[in-house]
Amino acid sequence: MDKYDVQSITIKAPFKKVFDFVVSAQNLPKWTNAFKNAENGAALMVTPNGEISIKLEVKSDPGCGNIDWYMTFPDDTEGRAYSRVVSLDQDQVLYSFILLAPPVPLEQLEGALEEQKLILAEELKRLKKILESR
Repeated sequence: MDKYDVQSITIKAPFKKVFDFVVSAQNLPKWTNAFKNAENGAALMVTPNGEISIKLEVKSDPGCGNIDWYMTFPDDTEGRAYSRVVSLDQDQVLYSFILLAPPVPLEQLEGALEEQKLILAEELKRLKKILESR
């Protein structure tokens, strides 16, 4: 079984616009399926087995374009997601996302990595649509 997946998408928008949108935890529900609401510090995730409250920490560096999420679940297991915004030119970026296999309890809640890969592909398309239409 794979332990990770890397996906990327080009977005026709300036670096600052994309970075500022993605780094804001409050925007996660707008482009992801997993979050019902989120802010830096806490989030409510929606899973096939119901809703779950988690601790959410966003670590970012606009100089490098890194935006990383650290999630702590009620059973104290941790999940992480890593991403990066890279400027291709003045009005276009590459957004890459590293999806790691979830901790076993989370995998039971959200589904296997293979399913999450498909979900991520759709989420990246949604993110592109949101940012290119603003």
